Amino acid sequence: MAVLNEGDKAPGFTAKDQNGNEVTLAGYKGKNIILYFYPKDDTPGCTAQACDFRDNYQSLLSKGFEVIGVSTDDEKSHKKFESKYSLPFTLVADNSHEIVEAYGVWVEKNMYGKKYMGTARTTFIINGDGIISRIISKVDTQNASQQVLDVL
Repeated sequence: MAVLNEGDKAPGFTAKDQNGNEVTLAGYKGKNIILYFYPKDDTPGCTAQACDFRDNYQSLLSKGFEVIGVSTDDEKSHKKFESKYSLPFTLVADNSHEIVEAYGVWVEKNMYGKKYMGTARTTFIINGDGIISRIISKVDTQNASQQVLDVL
């Protein structure tokens, strides 16, 4: 599993979005990206985070950012999540865990003494050259977009 640091080249990926379209990191060359990893569609923390990005989407776009959410849920789950909350950005389905593993966010978790593998909620800010400029590992789900703006 990769351990990524600020200044590293962001791992490339190709996957399907909530509409079944192929998405590649290379397709965003020249753009600043907020690539955020979240555990599961339509759960309280993930919904708060997605809705915060939705509510601040125009201001993020105006600052030159594209928002891409990634979880291990499938396209159908992403489509329901997008529709239910009117999410205006791309949600990438990583059923194979290739992206979460490449970014080092597929980790062992512990809930009520039970260990399991899951996605660590993490936000990567990637510049137009494909370099990771910031990594936010302690994400505030209610204020995720402000957290991004604060570190720029």
